[in-house]
Order: sequence, then structure tokens, then C-alpha cells
Amino acid sequence: MSKSIEPTTYKNGFRQPSEGEPWLYPKPGAKVLPAGSHYTTPQSIDIDTAQANNGLGQSVLRTWPTIFNGTNSPDGLPDWWNPSTDVDVLIVGAGPTGLETALSLVRQGVSFRILDKGETPLPTGRADAVLPRYAETLYAWGISTEVTEEGPIIERTAVWRDGKVLFHGRTHQSDSRFRGLHVITQGQLERIFVRDLLRHQILVERCNTLKEYDISESDNPERPIKAVIHNDKTGREETIRAKFLVGCDGASSMIRKQLQIPFHGVSTDIYWGIMDGKFESDYPHAWIFGCYLSTEHGCNIIIPREDGHIRLYTQLNRSLIERVRKTKQENDPTFKEAGGKIDVHSITPEEVLIQSNRIFAPFTVKFASPLTWYAIWKVSERVAESFSSEDMRVHLAGDAAHIHSVFGAFGLNASILDAANLGWKLGYCSRGLSPIQSLLPSYDMERRLHAANVVELSGKYLRYCCNSDEPVPHTHELGKDLGAEAIKHAVRGEPYGFAKPGERLPEHLYLADYYQRYGSFMLGLDVAYGKSALFPRQDEATSPVVVDNGVRAPNPRVSLSTGTTGYLYDVMKGAKYFHLVVFASSTEGLVKHNVQQFAQSLSDPAGFYSRYGGPEVFNIVVVTKRLPFEIDTVLAGPEFKVLKEVASIVYDDQPPDEDGHTMWGVDHGTGAVVAVRPDLWVGRTVRPDQVDSLDEYFSGFLISKINKNVNGVNGMNGVNGVNGGNGR
Repeated sequence: MSKSIEPTTYKNGFRQPSEGEPWLYPKPGAKVLPAGSHYTTPQSIDIDTAQANNGLGQSVLRTWPTIFNGTNSPDGLPDWWNPSTDVDVLIVGAGPTGLETALSLVRQGVSFRILDKGETPLPTGRADAVLPRYAETLYAWGISTEVTEEGPIIERTAVWRDGKVLFHGRTHQSDSRFRGLHVITQGQLERIFVRDLLRHQILVERCNTLKEYDISESDNPERPIKAVIHNDKTGREETIRAKFLVGCDGASSMIRKQLQIPFHGVSTDIYWGIMDGKFESDYPHAWIFGCYLSTEHGCNIIIPREDGHIRLYTQLNRSLIERVRKTKQENDPTFKEAGGKIDVHSITPEEVLIQSNRIFAPFTVKFASPLTWYAIWKVSERVAESFSSEDMRVHLAGDAAHIHSVFGAFGLNASILDAANLGWKLGYCSRGLSPIQSLLPSYDMERRLHAANVVELSGKYLRYCCNSDEPVPHTHELGKDLGAEAIKHAVRGEPYGFAKPGERLPEHLYLADYYQRYGSFMLGLDVAYGKSALFPRQDEATSPVVVDNGVRAPNPRVSLSTGTTGYLYDVMKGAKYFHLVVFASSTEGLVKHNVQQFAQSLSDPAGFYSRYGGPEVFNIVVVTKRLPFEIDTVLAGPEFKVLKEVASIVYDDQPPDEDGHTMWGVDHGTGAVVAVRPDLWVGRTVRPDQVDSLDEYFSGFLISKINKNVNGVNGMNGVNGVNGGNGR
């Protein structure tokens, strides 16, 4: 929510309005209380959610400082809070990106500290929706339910221009269990994440900034980062030693600037007035997601919100922009580069509403409530030339690495893909499982490719709707080589669209064509990464599955037990595991033989499973076409003993035209093993008997804990061994 929750009662078994403050205990005026200590409702405060408002009053949000304010709690620090000055990772910035990185690390048992200059989480506003791929990641971390059930689900779009419908139909459709676009405020997301960290005994260190840092491998090879943090409230300074530093410090990132990494792109001439609240309008699709375009005046974007609110983005006209340019922020070179929020007092909500009505003509819109958020925003589109320092000790994520337009809801959603991608890699290197120089360079290659695609595709969408002829920045070739094949694959449009190459579409088909071409990309599902040691090239003629390496792992429906159904991802949870998904078909003939070979490798001390970490690294899932009551007989025998002990077994009992084997394109004659990364991308696919191929794959980026053969005898790798030490 972006405003205080109204008092309710469930006296009759369902939610109804009530009076007073039913959450308070002891009850006001209570004369008899239980003896001894008992629960007392903590102190709440009301904060204004909009810096400027309309004439209908001010909206407030009730918040609980002792829960959400971390080290800035009015009750002081809890007894259990005693952070170490030596950690694996120091995270600077506790917006969504920093918090998401923390969520990944805490689930891997990796030590970290997370700082933020703000006194509280974001009250409300900014990012406003969660895409299916974002929700799939949060599901793997165990916290998707709160996020996806907060506001409405967007599954259709209406676009008008000059009083006529250009497009009205179903959009945001996907094969994900989370289907469409889930509306939630960034402030609410941050509070969900903060509560998760609190359950893990982690506090966000509020009012703290990174004063300076340096890196010296010779001074401290284990933790070469020496960072000085400054508490802006108390003046206290502290020195922290860390293995890695993550800059989630926004579009004006101090860390990016200290690394002297260029921020390529453009600062556009497109400005938005953004208002959250209730509105009255005779526009027929006022409560459906979409745009209203005016050839003369610009664009309105409508996003339905929770509790009957909507978010209305209004493209500002020239006279309002010129007034904005006279503000202090517009004269700041940092702001010109990064864009973002402008002093709201330069333009009133009433003036933005007047501009909205110019665009909406012949329809009208007026305020029906106070605003829960109000902002003036300038669009910049930029991608950092690199997301990582040369020594791989410092990394950028979220707005510090890329910024783009609001079209497509990419900002928040790209941030969790950054965090999920970087988080497991930092975790593996921190835990001594992977060499730094083998694994961490892939973060820049993979995520910078996606960011460049986001800027380009979101930019095309923005310019069409805003009737702008500003060039769209193309940043793919600025920085280390991303690979021509990867670029072509990830920004593909053919053969998905309606138009042939070079063909000009009628205007009413432009957006339909755009959604057809790029719909899966916009939902975060079509995010293909380039080929690398993590995603080797697949020989389609011999591969036991159709699904390519380097793409999202499909998530078919399966049976989890005799009485439970669900999805494959239900047994692929966690932020630290490589999931080895064994497609066993009917588990007979050659397939059974192949699965036997895989099963036997699990108990081999020199096999890949034992050498690279066993159950601490690998989560094994068997997908069988047999039914639950058959499986004990099918997997009878000592050769399957270890497999049954360590694997989750799920049952692919959907009809053949929609089961998991068909979705993945599995060869029923051989079976398959798919190595799925912790961030749920397909890494490598082999036949179950090709355990040497799995060994070769994991040797490219994991550290073997046991020498495969030392003079005929298995032995442990020492710190100074061939694979030892580099993961520190």
C-alpha cells in the first residue's frame, strides 16, 4: 500500500471496516491487564507520502520505525546486533537492488553489511510493478507471496491516440505461474525485504555513507577492500574489511565515478509529472493499464494500483519543462547525466492535471483523493561501460549500472536479475567454491547485455508513445565484447512480429507488432545470455533436449507426490544451488541404464558430485513419467540408493502434449540431465551417462575439493593447490 491501512475487523469471518485502532494493545481505556510482561504495540508514526499535494488534503502512511528503520530505530539497537568489521561483502545502498543482493547472500550463509544514507525505507512511489521473472526469483527465495498479492494483476492494455483506439487487448500473457504484471509500490517492496533480513538478524545500517575505500591485495589478500563508513547522524566512523564491494548507490553512483567507468547514453528531453491517487474520468479505459497519446500534447500512462488508486504519468509540455530547467537540480552536471527526480515545487499537481487534460481530450480527468505520491522526473537512458572493476572486487548493480525509461517496468525488474546473477556468483567466490577470475567476469557480460537491450527496446517504446524523434542509444559495443551472436539473439524480433523486414505497419498495428515481438522480453522471460564457460555452445543434433543453454529454465506443471501438484520450480528453491534436473522419461531401457550411470557417479569420491561440493552445491531433481506408486520398483537396486537419498522426485503425469518432457524437448530414448544455475538459467545439458561432460563443465568455474587422481590416490586440494586459494 502507498497509504495507511484502514481499520478493519474479521468479526464475521471476512474483512469489514471498523473504528478505532484495533491493532493497539493494551486497548485504550483497558482497566484490567494480564499480570507481568506482555505484548505492547510498538510506536507508529504517520508520514506524508507526497511532497506536494492537491487541494483535497494530504495522504499519510502509517509506519513502524522499530521494524523498518534498522539501526535508526527509536528503541536503539537490539542486544543481538554486533556486526563484524570483517565481512565477505559490503553493500552500499539499501534500495531494492541492495536489499535483493542481501537476500541472495543471506540465503547462502555469506557475511555482509548493508548501508544506506536514508533514515527509512522509501515511503512510497518510484517503481510500481513486478514482472513474472522477478516473481519467479522471489519464489525461489521463498518470499513471492506477499509481493504478487499486493495489488492488481495487469493482463491487458488499452492505447488511444487523439480520441481513437489504437490497441485494446490481452497483453502480459506468459507461461509463468505468475502470468502478468503484478502491481506493488517500491516502498512496500523495500519493507518486505527489510522484514526478511530482520528475520535473519540483519539490520540495514541507516544514515550511513561510504566515505572512502581502497583495495590492496598485498595488505590483506583475504579481504583486500578497506572501506571507511561514516554515520551522518552521530559522526562515528568505522573501518570495514571485505572481499567484495557492491555499489547499489543509484544513478549518481559515487562508486561508479571512483572506478572512472563511463556512463554511456543520453539525457532525453522527456519529463514526466507522476501522480498516485484516485481520479474521476470519462475516459472509457481509465482503470485499464495503457497509454493515451496526443499528437499535439504528448502522452499519459495509466497504471491501475491497489485500492482503486491509479498512477498517472503525464508527459510535460515545453513551458513546464523550461520552468523545471531553472531549478537547482537541472544545473547540476550529475543530474544531467543521471536524470531522475526534480524539485516538485517548481510545478504544482494542478498544473500537471491541466496538462493531463490537454492530452486526454476530448475526455477529462480530475482529482478524487489526495495524492499518495507526486514527483517530477526526467528520463535518462544510460549503461555503464563495465559493471565490474578490473580486479573483480567491486561491482555495480541496479541504477548505478543502468537507467532507462519507465516503459516496460524494467528498472525494478532488471535490478533483481542483476542481484540474482551477481549474488550467487559472489556467494560461490566468498565460500571458496569458485575462482574469482573464472566466474565473476560473466556478471558484466551477461547483465550488461540485458541492460543494453532494455535501453534500446524501452527507448523505442518511449519514443513512439511520446512522439519523439530523439535517437535511441545503442550501447552494446561500448565496453568489453558481448558477442555478435548474443546481441542478435537477445534483441531478436523476427519471426515473432507481424511485419516483414523493411515493411511499414499501419499505425494501429505498431503496438500489436511490438508486443508480439518483444512481449516475452518485456516480461523478463526472453533474456538470453551469450555463450561462455557457463553457457557452452549446444550441438542441436546431439543434445538430449531442445531448450538452449543460456536461457530461462522452463517451469512445467508436475506432481510433487500422490496428493500434491505444483511446478518444477517448487523443488528448485534456494539461492546457492546448482539444480541438476534428471529427465528420466519412463525409466526403462537405455534411459534406465543412463540414469544408473548418473546415479553411480554420485557415490564416486572422485566424481564431479563429490569433488565440487555434493549436497552443499547441488540440488538433484528427478523428473519421471512413472507414477508415485511405481517409483520404488522402478528405482530398486543398490545402484539407485544414493540417488533416492539425495534427489527430489517429481512425476510428469500431464498429458504428453503439455508435460515437462515435451516442454523441454527431452529425448525419451536417452533421457537428459540439465544443469540449471542458482538464478534459474539453463547452463549445460547432457545425457545422464555423460558424467564426464558434467565434470568438464563444472571444472570451468568451480574449485575441486579433491584431486581427481594424485599418483593413483585421491587427495585433498590444499590452499596452494591448482584449484585452491583463487576463490578467496
